[in-house]
Amino acid sequence: MNDVQIFEVSPRDGLQNEATFVATEDKVAHIERLVAAGVKDIEVTSFVRPRWIPALADAEAVVERLPMVEGVRYWGLVPNQRGFDRARSSGISNICTFLSSSETHNAKNVNRTINESVSAVSRVIRSAADEGLGVRAYISTVFGCPYEGDVSVEAPLRIAQSMFDAGADVVVLGDTTGMALPEQVRRVLGRFADAGVDLGRVALHAHDTRGTALVNVFAAYQAGIRRFDGSVGGIGGCPYAPGASGNAATEDLVYLFHGLGLSTGVDLDELAATATEMEALLGRALPGRFLAWWKGQRNSDAKCESA
Repeated sequence: MNDVQIFEVSPRDGLQNEATFVATEDKVAHIERLVAAGVKDIEVTSFVRPRWIPALADAEAVVERLPMVEGVRYWGLVPNQRGFDRARSSGISNICTFLSSSETHNAKNVNRTINESVSAVSRVIRSAADEGLGVRAYISTVFGCPYEGDVSVEAPLRIAQSMFDAGADVVVLGDTTGMALPEQVRRVLGRFADAGVDLGRVALHAHDTRGTALVNVFAAYQAGIRRFDGSVGGIGGCPYAPGASGNAATEDLVYLFHGLGLSTGVDLDELAATATEMEALLGRALPGRFLAWWKGQRNSDAKCESA
């Protein structure tokens, strides 16, 4: 078993905000490259209404073409019972649910109050758990909201406890717009631990909007978190949260953990190569920091060889 679990979100969270539709075959090829790099948990799509997220309108087609590889788990995001029904019909075996710890963000994201979302999401989680599906529950804006500012830790704590009570395997704390700082991360996780939450069942979803993703990840690791979300190249963000660009780049996370002597099961060079393929697919440079160094190193080596 690896020291740290990497959960890859680029096929869903990474692509959901793209103006250009990425073809189904290109999405599947990207997922295949992630699998070849050793990634075991991949969020492949979202079962929301296509008019909400047009970039992921081909959810069923993507799932149908996924390579079945032993030990690899594919996940689909579901917004409600209808999305869950679609996900089950597609044959996917693991689902992610979501809600926010900020009333304003939750209203803009799903047009519900937090209490309404807790009730609806809990029903979906119970249905999934009854069918033996894996369940992750995302809680957004845990470390701050672009509309409301500070968010009391008691809000995400209450939601997390409800999600666990409903049957979620893992609760994911989201720094939706990259507002978190290391001491805040430690404080929030300390409060969760004090309340009796098993941090082994908690994950961190960091954004690098303000350049703090890696230090926050390290702070979370020191506090006892061993599950981390990443998106190759740092692509992605929430379309309903201003300034939510910049997921933590998966290759940055892997570089950090490998540098600490920790195992992830992921081949860093293969992961960086996958990120360059995504750059070519999207037609622009991606913000991942290790990726920029890795490409520069390759270009330098090529020049030395040609000389």
